[in-house]
Amino acid sequence: MEQPVLKFYPVGIQTFSELRERNYVYIDKTEYVYRMTHSAAKYMFLSRPRRFGKSLLVSTLHAYFEGHKELFQGLAIERLEKEWTPYPVLRFDMSTAKHIGEKQLVEELNGKLVEYERIYGQEESHVNLNQRMEGLIKHAYEQTGRQVVVLIDEYDAPLLDVMHEEADLPVLRNIMRNFYSPLKACDPYLRFVFLTGITKFSQLSIFSELNNIQNISMDETYAAICGITEEEIRTQMDADLDAFAAKQKTDKAGILNKLKENYDGYHFTWPSPDIYNPYSLFNAFDTGKLDPFWFGSGTPSYLIEMLRKFGMNAIQLGSTMDASKEDFDAPTERLTNVVPLLYQSGYFTIKDGMAELGIYTLGIPNREVRLGLMRSLIPYYVSPNTFSVSTALITMAKSLYRNDMNATLQAMQTFLSTIPYADNTHYEGHYQQVLYILFSLLGNYTDIEVRTPRGRVDVVMRTAHTLYIIELKLDKDADTALQQIDLKQYPERFALCGLPIVKVGINFDKEKRTIGEWKIANVEKQ
Repeated sequence: MEQPVLKFYPVGIQTFSELRERNYVYIDKTEYVYRMTHSAAKYMFLSRPRRFGKSLLVSTLHAYFEGHKELFQGLAIERLEKEWTPYPVLRFDMSTAKHIGEKQLVEELNGKLVEYERIYGQEESHVNLNQRMEGLIKHAYEQTGRQVVVLIDEYDAPLLDVMHEEADLPVLRNIMRNFYSPLKACDPYLRFVFLTGITKFSQLSIFSELNNIQNISMDETYAAICGITEEEIRTQMDADLDAFAAKQKTDKAGILNKLKENYDGYHFTWPSPDIYNPYSLFNAFDTGKLDPFWFGSGTPSYLIEMLRKFGMNAIQLGSTMDASKEDFDAPTERLTNVVPLLYQSGYFTIKDGMAELGIYTLGIPNREVRLGLMRSLIPYYVSPNTFSVSTALITMAKSLYRNDMNATLQAMQTFLSTIPYADNTHYEGHYQQVLYILFSLLGNYTDIEVRTPRGRVDVVMRTAHTLYIIELKLDKDADTALQQIDLKQYPERFALCGLPIVKVGINFDKEKRTIGEWKIANVEKQ
């Protein structure tokens, strides 16, 4: 049987016409485009994490509004759209305005306006950014006789890196507010306005009086507008799955399980289909590897700064938490904790929810994000020498792979004894966090403070072969830790897990700042 010709994977390509004109995979999202552009809303906003397909969606809208019907052959919108009316499109990509100050931002916005003013002209009396934007929209309308489409991609890019800076944020925010302000006054001349971003700034701070923006970020109708669902993988990438499975020496079910574990798990509303990270997914298919592509493409510095500012520790970061929509979908400049930023940036996602009550459970979406976050915390909670941490982790991983917990803890003991003295380490919770980060980085399921009928287990770790119940003590002894496991009958909670259960009691020595002793015992099957 002749195999279908595999297409190229659009790694880093965000231009719709290039995907369609060349032999690239395109996951058909055009039914959403039709729905957006034929709704009652004229102004729309969509928040999604970086590298999640927002720019490709903007490019698709650009091609649609310019009437390039030939690019949409064979896609869902071809059977829906009958008119294909071309409109003048003003498209502004704000991702080029990152990491710059006040003067550079004004120059960058000036350059974007000049590009279209060469086409539609400029009034000599219009000097300020807002005047020029308003004049540009009106000129485009007058010259073409059609209403204007405004597409603004990554509207918040100039502001992300200064969110934790009280001096710079208001200055740059006012420049952006001035730039966007004509959108309200130009309403009669506008056919459609669409803005994308990562964070959600309040309408008062950015969009002035533009209070009629429809935020579709948590609209169930648009849950899968960006990202890739498993159904889309199975129906539009079926041959690709077979090829990837062969590279990984597994079958289709096996490769789907690996992809799901690493890149799936995003939900931007509830209920929602499982959404895969498109950047990581296409990189995985392209390279034939299951690497941390999205996290490896750059952890935003502002995220680490905000984690430090609000004091979120590793255990809190790795746990699930319940929150109302108002708690995690809050405007960025009114943050009282880092959870909204974690959610909007894609490091947290909705894991469960009771939409009728407005209550949602948030947590890390998948293995790629969990490992990336834990690795980013190493300098703050474990050691600034990340190379020594990596070396120790390799030794521990080899031991744990052999099911040798004794050698794993021995390697951890040796490593922790080399870390220089640091403040705020003389409490049990510090060592619990260190253990959590290290075990998480070994790639195993690790949980903290796991509830049982009789108490809470300090650490539960599951490998492919064993479930470990771990109890920690500080300046006591390992026997006391083991006795607590037995006294509170923790193993009963996990009796049906289907794996051998091993009890581990660990005592940390506060003076030596490392593991003092440990005891390991198997749990006999009942």
